[in-house]
Amino acid sequence: MSKRLVEIFEDEEIVERIKRRLPYLFQLAELESSRAGKTGMEVGSVRERIIVALLIFKFGEANVETEIPITEPEVDTRLFGVPLSIKTITGKNIGGVKLIWTVDARKAKEFRDNYYPHCDMLLVQINWDDTGGVYYIPLEVQKRLFDKIGRQNYIKLPKPGTNPRGVEITKEALSNLVADKDSKRIVINWQRTKIEFNSYKRWVDLWKED
Repeated sequence: MSKRLVEIFEDEEIVERIKRRLPYLFQLAELESSRAGKTGMEVGSVRERIIVALLIFKFGEANVETEIPITEPEVDTRLFGVPLSIKTITGKNIGGVKLIWTVDARKAKEFRDNYYPHCDMLLVQINWDDTGGVYYIPLEVQKRLFDKIGRQNYIKLPKPGTNPRGVEITKEALSNLVADKDSKRIVINWQRTKIEFNSYKRWVDLWKED
């Protein structure tokens, strides 16, 4: 378990800041990634940057590595050298967390056959107009459950003939991970605020500069 990550969940000031600021920042991410009222796929990358920015805010830029090679598909950042995966899901139910994005059935099966948990996970459950949370799921918790239930019950492959774009952790496995005694949670009340947002204003202002 990363003692540094646990600090976030035990620091009352940071916890209150997350409860207060995260819904607003994720709402901004949706607005930035929207066109004609529909949120684009790129919102996931913006959300990830928001969480990484939180880590930098708490621990300092020198301790958060952001330039992660594409050869490490699950690792989104490193905190004090320890790899960390950042996942976000939307909805009332815990589920739909992608381990890898692929539409290739052979690659998906190959991934499942070779997969073993190898990094801590920060999971954000977005549930607008209701409660969700930020979860820290330590690597040891993932390994313990994986060893207990096996890869077939831990990993869900895409159904043939569908286009879900990824290999997921099963709903059952994820529910067990977040409920584990060693996992941490911050409860978030996901309420939207009124934001006057213009996606072009910043760029127009930059064009105006000499």
